[in-house]
Amino acid sequence: MTYLLALDQGTSSSRSIVFDAQGRIVAMAQLELPQIYPRPGWVEHDPMQIWRGQLATAQEVLRKAGIKASQLSAIGITNQRETTVVWSRTTGQPIANAIVWQDRRAEATCAQLRADGHAEQIQSKTGLLIDAYFSGTKLKWLLDNVPSARQQAERGELAFGTIDSWLIWQLTGGAVHATDVSNASRTLLFNVRTNQWDAELLELLNIPASLLPEVLPSSAHYGQVLPALLGHAVTIGGVAGDQQSALFGQACFAAGMAKNTYGTGCFMLMHTGQQFQTTANGLLTTRAAQAGALPEFAVEGSVFVGGAVVQWLRDGLGAIEGSSQVQALAESVPDAGGVMMVPAFTGLGAPYWKPNARGTITGLTRGTNLGHIARAALESIAYQSAALLQAMSRDAVKNGASPVNELRVDGGACINNLLMQFQADLLGLPVVRPAVTETTALGAAYLAGLQCGIYSSTAELAHLWKAERTFIPTLSADRASELMAQWEHAVRQTVAV
Repeated sequence: MTYLLALDQGTSSSRSIVFDAQGRIVAMAQLELPQIYPRPGWVEHDPMQIWRGQLATAQEVLRKAGIKASQLSAIGITNQRETTVVWSRTTGQPIANAIVWQDRRAEATCAQLRADGHAEQIQSKTGLLIDAYFSGTKLKWLLDNVPSARQQAERGELAFGTIDSWLIWQLTGGAVHATDVSNASRTLLFNVRTNQWDAELLELLNIPASLLPEVLPSSAHYGQVLPALLGHAVTIGGVAGDQQSALFGQACFAAGMAKNTYGTGCFMLMHTGQQFQTTANGLLTTRAAQAGALPEFAVEGSVFVGGAVVQWLRDGLGAIEGSSQVQALAESVPDAGGVMMVPAFTGLGAPYWKPNARGTITGLTRGTNLGHIARAALESIAYQSAALLQAMSRDAVKNGASPVNELRVDGGACINNLLMQFQADLLGLPVVRPAVTETTALGAAYLAGLQCGIYSSTAELAHLWKAERTFIPTLSADRASELMAQWEHAVRQTVAV
């Protein structure tokens, strides 16, 4: 048997999954990752906790699978993107907690960049909008605020990375400081047209180039894991940011194919082929996972609060004891009873980009109960995602491309049938759930498998992809439009708060 190990380091947990050559799950291990909230709008992780937890799950999954590391053909890594770590090149120790992608502390820097007229320059080079979401301004904050950090950086003593780079460094004992194109394209520092770190952008943010990792294709040789960690040296052959990895795992290899991942946030990507296309509808242009020699692109929209709204129902409101109970509570009422929830806990992402928006619940009456609020919370995930796909369709029409004709879905919340049916109803498109919903990890495994020769091409991978269930729209187009109009009204109320 041939085995591939995927390390899937996410926002709320670290997981390791062993796949066989057919893309089937052999075993899985998972460890929750504690969140750190030092003050409102700030979100951090302990990098050493990430590393120890990820290693522990890798060791555990090999035991669960009943295999040795010597039986692994390769390892793939996929990671929460934009989360920013800076560490000592000498000790391998972080100089501060990681600043998580959700963190908003760099908004003042972003506001200054916008005020100084840099938005068009940055979008043209990176495909990104200026927002505290991305790594570059987080890195600047760390250099400006951690004592002696900037001086150490200028002496070449520090390394910067997103979580993939941090794990590669630790796994290889500091032998490799690298990232892939998909993660690099999320930093505000990488020119996606020239495939290089951009000197003008580094100067703009006052970031020394010596901090930066080498950028490689997503399917490439990233060094070998130290034998002492897993019991045998194993090649790291694939790396991709979680959303690009999910696009790859969903076999969305052709322009016009789209997927949505329902995780802590929601992330929709549409493949656009090998052409850089700017967006006029509040989306991002990003590098897709690169399996071959040529660059590939996608447009992306990010919902900051997706499945996290269910965590809020559980932990903040105490409405449920476990996330699995939300569907039953939502189904205790026939509809949301006019209640609309806009969960802008950390601002609104695409296509709105309103960093100062805050969450609202509207349409409350004396008859409103927890069931209505739970249903509105679930529906908010679908509304935000529908707004993204509508923006993508407008861009596709503008660029002379075909609009999306189905949406492939994955992530933890896609198992919720109520949510998936409502998503199909709003979109007026089939929503297709694959047989293997762990597509983020699967994408990383596939990238590693291509590098080590298990797979010959993406065409072979496309043949492995299988659907488990297709949700067909049941609402009329007019009714779906009415609901979306109500949603947009609720968003305007949120922004006005």
